[in-house]
Amino acid sequence: MAMGLVMRPSRILFLAWRDLANPLAGGSEVLIDRLAAGSAERGHEVSLLCAGPTGPRKYDVYDNGGRYTQYVRAPATYLRRFQNVDLVVDVANGLSFFVPLFRHKPAICLVNHLHTDQWEQWFAPPLATLGRTLERRTMPWAYRRRLFIAVSASTASDLQGIGVSGDSIRIVPNGIDLPAEHADIGGKAAEPLFVCLGRLVPHKRVALVLEAWEQVRPRLGGRLVIAGDGPQRAALERMAGPGVTFTGHISENDKQLLLARAWLLLHPAMVEGWGLVVLEAAAARTPTVGFDVAGLRDSVVHGQTGLLATSQEDFVEAWCSLTQNSARAYTHGLIGTDTSDAVQLVAQCRLLPGRCRGGHRETAVASPAVAVELDR
Repeated sequence: MAMGLVMRPSRILFLAWRDLANPLAGGSEVLIDRLAAGSAERGHEVSLLCAGPTGPRKYDVYDNGGRYTQYVRAPATYLRRFQNVDLVVDVANGLSFFVPLFRHKPAICLVNHLHTDQWEQWFAPPLATLGRTLERRTMPWAYRRRLFIAVSASTASDLQGIGVSGDSIRIVPNGIDLPAEHADIGGKAAEPLFVCLGRLVPHKRVALVLEAWEQVRPRLGGRLVIAGDGPQRAALERMAGPGVTFTGHISENDKQLLLARAWLLLHPAMVEGWGLVVLEAAAARTPTVGFDVAGLRDSVVHGQTGLLATSQEDFVEAWCSLTQNSARAYTHGLIGTDTSDAVQLVAQCRLLPGRCRGGHRETAVASPAVAVELDR
């Protein structure tokens, strides 16, 4: 089968749920911003079409309506303004935009993770059932002749579980911007400092960390910092015990400083595509305690860059044991200056066909230039 790569300057359209300016923006929005900005820096003409609010970027951003109306408006907006683009990147956050139904030119579907178990957390049963059906049945059918981009092996396996052929999946692991080599981000805090960082939404399960903290605090002492914002913040603040601080949204610089001073990153999410903050913590020589779930089992090297628990009790024990080991390491200078194995998983900055792995191809990528397989 003949195959070629488009490496000339191209016109690229990202269809995504949100812009970074959205109060609920998270790792998916950071990833799309890096991909779009990186492509623009390489000379491509890049546009993002998403729901409002939006903000100024290094590429053109178009407000296409509200949270849900954008899905209805997307085909007409595309036909009116973007028919001549070379590539459409359809970012599936639960729902894709089903681009192949109204476009016959190159398009790919980028999936962070499937939302199977999250539909009931956000919608009543009729809508939750509809959303799950569209994700698990309609999306694979619509993209049956196109490529899927998965951010982890876990996501790729989940896609195969809903009927996507492994030959149609490419794995593009997330990457991060490493701190400058001589950046003054300080050392570890003198007393145990534990950080939970992310959106305060149901599937992040921050309440579980607060419950575990009541068992951990008498054994370890220290402080727990919850950094991030979201609709669950007020409820979480009400249930928080002594030693807990909520910071709300923090800047990138403050995030680097916090992760550098933290003894542990706590990541209790029920599912992730990858977990960008895990890599950011690893770059700051901070291990992670999370759960053995999709995405985290890809970004956390169990026993090397952190520990993965299988139950809440296991989570508490991992938190305590890793803190005690970290305390000895920090005290005796055993923590080196090299970035962790997790950071080294991401080695290149281009989206290119890679080697086969588990029935699908894998590429090692941070911020890609765009390469389109013409036979798709």
